[in-house]
Amino acid sequence: MKNLTTAPLKDIGGESFRWERYTPLQRLRRFAGMFIVAGILLWTISTIDVFWPWVWTAPEEMQDMIYRMFPPNPRALPEILPALLETINIASVGTLLAIIISLPVAYFGARNVSPNRFTLAIARVIIVSSRSIDTLIWALLFVAILGPGPLAGVVAIAFRSVGFLGKLIGESIEEMDWGPIEALQASGASRGHIINYAIVPQIIPSFWAVAILRWDINIRESTVLGMVGAGGIGMLFQVAIDLFRWNTVSMVLVSIVVVVLFGEVVTGIVRRKII
Repeated sequence: MKNLTTAPLKDIGGESFRWERYTPLQRLRRFAGMFIVAGILLWTISTIDVFWPWVWTAPEEMQDMIYRMFPPNPRALPEILPALLETINIASVGTLLAIIISLPVAYFGARNVSPNRFTLAIARVIIVSSRSIDTLIWALLFVAILGPGPLAGVVAIAFRSVGFLGKLIGESIEEMDWGPIEALQASGASRGHIINYAIVPQIIPSFWAVAILRWDINIRESTVLGMVGAGGIGMLFQVAIDLFRWNTVSMVLVSIVVVVLFGEVVTGIVRRKII
């Protein structure tokens, strides 16, 4: 801005003002940044091996697949329902196992209560390792170790959930009020009494919120574990695709949507009752 003045407007009517949002150097930096980002995007797209003829015919293929999938086959329900029940059981048991493992991990992973740096480091490594590996990769590993079936799915769900639960519960421990803990320490209470009467009451609401949320997420994730041999509805889904039973595929998809909605309803009710 040039010719800046504090004179009344009637006295500066003949003067001209020009406001610019960015200086020339700032504009140059912005254009350079946009050019670099565009170059990176073009490079990443070029590294993806895309068979473009399939892309151009994708709308026709999708229309044909939807035509083959409609209407869903209700006669497949007798084999779908047991697989859905197994899926819910995998998610529930896996979440319970993860809660049992994650509680000590969360305690030792909280900076303000961890006994020493060694236990803090071990807990943080467990949390990061669990969260870094996707559920399907855990499932592939445990299918190779335990063999195909729901047990591999349960352990995969548990190992994936430990990092999620441990991190969020540990953060709630770090953010709690230190006053009740100091009062118990001043009275000579043991570590066990401090945990039971000062730490646990403060993190209970966060614990239930995180546990319910993780169970809801595990319901969704367990629907695809069967595609790698870890049990559940995903195995039936993969078989139906391999055999080109598209009406059964659509029925499985409808069933999965119903199960996910069921999980949403249950978690909503539990949150209102407990939290």
